[in-house]
Amino acid sequence: MLRYILKRFGIMLITLWIIVTLTFVLMNSIPGSPFTSESTTNEVIQENLEKHYNLDKPLFVQYLNYIKSIVTLDFGPSIKQPDRSVNDLLGQGFPISAELGGFTILFAIISGITLGIVAALRHNGVIDYLAMAFAVLGISIPNFILATLLIQKFAVDWELLPVATWASWKHMVLPVLALATGPMAIIARLTRSTMLEVLTQDYIKMARAKGLSPWKITVKHALRNALMPVVTLLGTLLAGILTGTFVIEKIFGIPGMGRYFIEGINHRDYPVIMGTTVFYSAFLIFTLFLVDIAYGLLDPRIKVHEKEGD
Repeated sequence: MLRYILKRFGIMLITLWIIVTLTFVLMNSIPGSPFTSESTTNEVIQENLEKHYNLDKPLFVQYLNYIKSIVTLDFGPSIKQPDRSVNDLLGQGFPISAELGGFTILFAIISGITLGIVAALRHNGVIDYLAMAFAVLGISIPNFILATLLIQKFAVDWELLPVATWASWKHMVLPVLALATGPMAIIARLTRSTMLEVLTQDYIKMARAKGLSPWKITVKHALRNALMPVVTLLGTLLAGILTGTFVIEKIFGIPGMGRYFIEGINHRDYPVIMGTTVFYSAFLIFTLFLVDIAYGLLDPRIKVHEKEGD
């Protein structure tokens, strides 16, 4: 197990280095300068600003400075907000984005698995058809369109829930629903299909023959094996939820990292863009690593295979 963890950790570092390099190349391939605006039309002022932020140096030197800032976890000051560092913006925005993503993932997993189990146990029934119809709609509607519809109905027409900012649980309901509906639908469909397959296995028939209760058969014997594909898919769903928060935060006016990232793109704030990209990439890669470890813990056959391979 230790050998596997070390190997995965090395792959994580290589992946992060590739993302860092691609981000740097893409940012520097965009024509123009972040200081090219009406307020900085003076060429002398632009040159002094570029010198202050080390943008006048050769690309290789800028790249080394960029790598150094990542290693030291110091992304420097924001160009458009020079009185604040990128670390300050990340420290302020990430807890809010993490809270939004955490509630979204929790809601999607619990509701998706529950919906999938109920649909499987009521196979070819009304509940099954309704659950799968809801899942198809959830997968088909993009989260930004769903967010607009939710705002129009619950906030504007019915005035039941507030929008903009992130102050109380009421402000969490609509953005969490907008983000969680798609992943919840995917989890529900996958759980239903795997549950239907597991429930036809011989060991489930044996458990029924022994007189075990349906609840015990479903939870103790069938659910664990049925969740294996869900755990495998969880890494991809996490990526979608984390990147989807950027758009949802902008729509709902949530002061998370998504707002700073989009504003950084609009203002060509290189330190903010690169710092946010690297931070999210590292966080996502580490999350996928934890999913792989969890997959190995849930399936004992992976441990056996690893020992045989050694």
